[in-house]
Order: sequence, then structure tokens, then C-alpha cells
Amino acid sequence: MPAGRPERRREAKAKAMAKRSETRHADFGFERVSEAEKDRRVAGVFDSVAARYDLMNDLMSFGLHRAWKRFAVAVCGLRPGMRVLDLAGGTGDLSALVYSEVGAGGRIVLADINSSMLVRGRERLLDRGMLPRVQVARADAERLPFLDRSFDCVIMAFGLRNVTRKEVALAAIFRTLRPGGRLVVLEFSTAAGRVLRACYDAYSFKLLPALGRLVAGDEGSYRYLAESIRMHPDQSMLREMFEAAGFERCTFFNLTSGVVAVHRGYRLR
Repeated sequence: MPAGRPERRREAKAKAMAKRSETRHADFGFERVSEAEKDRRVAGVFDSVAARYDLMNDLMSFGLHRAWKRFAVAVCGLRPGMRVLDLAGGTGDLSALVYSEVGAGGRIVLADINSSMLVRGRERLLDRGMLPRVQVARADAERLPFLDRSFDCVIMAFGLRNVTRKEVALAAIFRTLRPGGRLVVLEFSTAAGRVLRACYDAYSFKLLPALGRLVAGDEGSYRYLAESIRMHPDQSMLREMFEAAGFERCTFFNLTSGVVAVHRGYRLR
């Protein structure tokens, strides 16, 4: 597709704006570090937690993450034959849920920037007999190596908050969607009410790192995960970021009183 197309211009503009801003710095939890340092340290977090990632998800969410993911897939509106990108898909939970929705004629790409997570995901999908209908690709959300208008749906669970330049990633995702395609993002968000937020803060900053130390042998990575949730845009701000990237009919659904939210936006043209 020619570089002059609107989606290419939008993606280039997002990159240029990110470069001009305080640019070369980003949030790593509550720390302010260089973008390169954030990329390196986030990679280290997921290298460290990959082996116990699924177990920790069950423990941290009391199993609720499974229901949240099923809801996210449900709002994708998938049909047989669709092409779906499971971005930052890690160990493949969403790819497994999408598998039956798109049928034999569908195509799923499980993509993640972290090789350790992808190895775990590929092993799990292989055990379930889902390869080669699910393809596995190492990909940076800010520099997607896929053709323009390749997918009917991009779905992303608990990955966007770890992306250094979210606006660049959203523009890249928009480019890869076909007209009529949709982006669905499941992410931790801002809980409703002071009491719930206070309880959630106590859980996140005290119990979660302790759980990480006991189960995964890594307190620091889970402290970062708690901090990254607090630094992530709230529901309204993330919806505005969707719109700035070109998405239309943007909306979000609060789950568990806003502890997590599912955002959805469409590329209509």
C-alpha cells in the first residue's frame, strides 16, 4: 500500500509526535527511565515470570481473568473465516478462545515481543492440537511486521500498559486492520469508588509482591506490575487515545467494578 495512505500518515505522525515529546523517557512503574531502558526492563520482567505466568494469573485474580478474557472475546463479534491478531498474547489464552470462533477457515496469529512468553504459548497451543492453524510470531506492538489491512480483529489482553509508546502501537494496529475491523483491549483500569480503590491498592502493593516472592520467586517484577497498573490511562483517557489513532464507535465495558475494562474501537474506512 502506498505510503501516502491516511493510515500510513497517521502512524508516521504518531511516531514523530512520540519522538518530539519528552520522548526518550517513559514510565517503568513509578520510575522515569529512558525508553530503551524501559524496553530492556520490561523484557526482563517477562523473562523472569514466564514459567509461572499462568499460575500467577489464577492466583492474582482468583481465577477471574478467565471470565474477563471470555468476555473480551465475546465483544469481538468474531465469525468463521476471520483473521485475528492476538497481540502481546503471551501464553496463548486468547488464541485458544478465538480458535473455535473463527473455524477451520480462520487464521490466528499469536504475537508477542517476548520470546520466553512465546515459547510457553507455542507449547500450550501445540499440546492442544491448535498448530499450525495458529501461527506464532515475535512482534513489537509499535512496529508490527504485518501487511496493511491484514486482520479483521486485533485483541490484546494485559499488554498495552507495558508498551512504551502506546499512541504509536495504536496507530500501527489501526494500519493492520481491514475496514470494518475492530480492536479490543482488555486491561487493568481504574476501580470505581474510594473504598474499592483503597482495598485494591493494599492488595496490589502489599499482597501481590509477597505472592510473587512466594510463588514465582520474584517480588520486584510483581511490584512493577502493580505500579504499571496505576500509571496506565484510565477508561476515558484510553478511549480518547483510541479516537486519536483513528478508531470510531469507541466504547468500554467495566468489569469487576472497573478493576479491569474492555475497550473496543472500529476502523470503519
